[in-house]
Amino acid sequence: MKAETIPFSPSARVLRRFQGLALAGLLALGAGFYFAPQRAWLDFLMASYALVCLGLAGLFFVALHYATGAGWSVAIRRVPEAMTAALPVGAAGVLAVFLVRPGIYSWYGEHFSTAEGYMGFKQTWLSHPFFVGRAVFYIALWMIFRAVLLRTSRGQDSTGAFAATQKNTAVGTAFLVVFGLSFWLASYDWVMSLEPHWYSTIFGVYNFAGLFESGLAVMALLVVWLRRDALRETVSREHLQDLSTLLFAFATFWMYIWFSQYMLIWYANLPEETLYFIKRTEGPWLVLFAMTALLNWIIPFFLLLPRGNKRNSRVVAWAAVIVLTGRALDLYMMFLPPVMGANPEFHLWEAGAFLGLIGVFGLTVIRGLRQAPLVPVGDPYLPESLHYHA
Repeated sequence: MKAETIPFSPSARVLRRFQGLALAGLLALGAGFYFAPQRAWLDFLMASYALVCLGLAGLFFVALHYATGAGWSVAIRRVPEAMTAALPVGAAGVLAVFLVRPGIYSWYGEHFSTAEGYMGFKQTWLSHPFFVGRAVFYIALWMIFRAVLLRTSRGQDSTGAFAATQKNTAVGTAFLVVFGLSFWLASYDWVMSLEPHWYSTIFGVYNFAGLFESGLAVMALLVVWLRRDALRETVSREHLQDLSTLLFAFATFWMYIWFSQYMLIWYANLPEETLYFIKRTEGPWLVLFAMTALLNWIIPFFLLLPRGNKRNSRVVAWAAVIVLTGRALDLYMMFLPPVMGANPEFHLWEAGAFLGLIGVFGLTVIRGLRQAPLVPVGDPYLPESLHYHA
C-alpha cells in the first residue's frame, strides 16, 4: 500500500502540543470571561472569525482549482480540504458570541436608537434578529458547499469517475459566486459593525485578501510539514514553488488593497471615514499600523522574490510564519482598538485567543486529514499532478 493511501496518523507528540495550546488558550480566555468579559469576548470573536477565514480559505482554494481546471494542485488538494474542518468550529464560536454576548457591538440593546444615528436602512440592518439570521444563512450556505465538494471528492477515491470532477467543477464555480457575496456581507456584519459609524466600500475585499493570504501561508506550512514524511514521494519542489508563488502574489494583492483603502480615505478626508484610521495611526498605534505592512507584504515579498527561495522548504516556512504573524496583528488592529485607549495593550486574553486558535485549528486539520487518503487517488488529473514539470 502506498504511503499516501494509508490513513494519516500524526505522532503523539504533535497531538499533545496542539492539545496543550488549545487547553492553555481556553483557560486564559476563561479567566478573561471572569476578569475582563467585554474584552475577552471580543478576543473570542476574533479567534473564531480567524478560524472561519482559514476554513473558507481552504474551501475557496479547492473550489477555485476545480473551476479553473487546474491539474497541478491535485496532489496537495487534501490539505485545503482538511483546512475546511475549521469552518464549523469557528462558525460555532461566532454564533456563540452573537447569542451570548451581543453587547460587544455598540449598536446592540439600549445603544440602538435614532439618537445614535441608526436610522432607516441601518436601523433595520443592525437589528439583532436579522443580524443573527443573516449569520446563520451565510454559514449554512458555506457548510452545504463544503459538504458537497468534500463528499464528491472523497467518493471519487473509490470510483475514479470523471463525472465527480465535472460535478465539483460546477459546484465549485457556483461557490465562488456565493462566497464572494456572502463573505463580503459577513465581514461588514461581523467586523465593520464593531464601529458602526465607520464604513469602507473596499473592506470586504480587504478581508478577502487577508483570508486568502493567510490561508495560503497555512497551506504552505502544512505541505512543508507533510513533505517530510507522508507526502515525501508525492509532492515535489514544483508543487511547493507554485504554492509559494501564489503566496507571493496574494501578499502583493493584500498590500494593494491595504494601500488603496488607506490612500482613498486619506485623500477624501471625510470625517466619518478618517476616524477609523486616526485611531489606528496615533501614538504607539502607528508602529503596529506600519508593522502590518512589513509583516504581510514587505518581508514575504523579498523573501519569496528569488525563484530558488520559492523551492526551499525552510525559506517558504519562514515566509509563511511571518505572514501569519502579520495576519494576527492585522486582526488585532481590526478588532481591539474600539475597546482600548491611546495605547495598545496585549494581555493574557489576547495570548489565550491566539494560542487557542493555533491549538484548535491544528486539531481540526489533523482530524480532517484522517478522514480520507492524503492524495485523491481516484482523480483523473492525479497523474498530471504527480508528473508536474517532470
